[in-house]
Amino acid sequence: MKLSVKIRLFSSLFMLVLILLVNTSIYYLFHTISLDRELEDLSTQTNEMVETLNNNPNTSTSDMLEAFLPPEGLIRVIREDGSYVAQMMKADYTALPSNYVTSETRSIIQMNDQPDFATVAKPIIWENGNVVTIQVYKHLTGHSSTMETLFYVLVVASLIMLIPTIIAGFFLSRFITRPVQELTAAMKENTTYGNWKKISETDQSKDELYEMKVTFNRMIDHLRENFEKQEMFVSDASHELKTPISIVKSYSQFMKRRGADNSELLQESTEAIESQADRMQKLVEQMLLLAKNKDREVYEPFDIVELCRSTAETFKGAYDRDISFSTTADILQVNGSYDQLQQVVYILMDNAVKYSRGAVKISVRQDTQCIKVNVQDNGPGIPEAEQEKIFDRFYRIDKSRNRETGGTGLGLSIARAITEAHDGTLTVSSTAGGSTFKLQLPDSQKG
Repeated sequence: MKLSVKIRLFSSLFMLVLILLVNTSIYYLFHTISLDRELEDLSTQTNEMVETLNNNPNTSTSDMLEAFLPPEGLIRVIREDGSYVAQMMKADYTALPSNYVTSETRSIIQMNDQPDFATVAKPIIWENGNVVTIQVYKHLTGHSSTMETLFYVLVVASLIMLIPTIIAGFFLSRFITRPVQELTAAMKENTTYGNWKKISETDQSKDELYEMKVTFNRMIDHLRENFEKQEMFVSDASHELKTPISIVKSYSQFMKRRGADNSELLQESTEAIESQADRMQKLVEQMLLLAKNKDREVYEPFDIVELCRSTAETFKGAYDRDISFSTTADILQVNGSYDQLQQVVYILMDNAVKYSRGAVKISVRQDTQCIKVNVQDNGPGIPEAEQEKIFDRFYRIDKSRNRETGGTGLGLSIARAITEAHDGTLTVSSTAGGSTFKLQLPDSQKG
């Protein structure tokens, strides 16, 4: 069943039940009030009749009773033994029950094939001094006619209220389901044709349906952006792998033809193949590391000072660069994975060496509740608009420069992912004279 049908069905049934409850309550409330009023009027009429009989003892009792006889009713005067002193009626109502009472009573006598009767019975002292019961009956034809009229009025009113409800439910279902239909159509088109279709946000109501449209469009933008980044990365990775593969293939063929007779050529070819293999391995390892870092390893306290010092010495020897190291303490412990945090420092140092020509500074210092590691270079800097984007996967500021230096656009993304897994932060501040990457980790001795 479609959502639009459900909305129309639910709204119509709900309104129908509500109308039935309200109209039924109105009907029975009016019925009860009307019967009470009929009994009250009949009781008043009976009291007036008794008072008139008492005040006019010389007047004919039959004439008096006939004067107070309801148009469609019955008056009985009943002895204690159940026999009648008098009985007056304008139709055959002899089947109506009679009761001798010692106190005033009121009741409704329900009839199956005709309107009900209202009856009031009251004890009085008769002419001979005996106590008798005078019982007055009134045929409720007027009440029955009024209730029938009210019934038809309520039925018509219910239909009048229900028809607009059905119409309103139709328009409400269209209003609610139209954005859903637009969303479904856009999703089908995106799935079938590979488009990035969005839905219109012209609705000014700013309700939940509008928020759904906005959220869907944002999701489409996010998916498209990430798809384009990954597509770009695959293209770049293919380009980067193509060159070393060609080099490896050329040197292997060269070695096959002339390597056996020339040891120097064999050495040169071997080193070239090893170098290009390392380049390809680096790209593959970084991609695998993104997935590997999703799983939290066993964390243990270790000395971050020793890690940074050894990393600085490694890069100083490997690149023959001016790399300085400073610290505010000989030992500063953090809780985490030594290998993963070493990878973070390696990534920051590798970027500093690649993208700058002068000195690189790495420092470790203790703050109030954390330990800060800063890696500073004197490179060209990072534009402010790009500073947060450089931590996105596959993002590279200058694709040509990164291709020359072997960059993949994954390093800083990996570094931030590892840092956040250690409850730390990784940020950058940069000017035209250089950049400083700031790694902040919780101090295990103060945590």
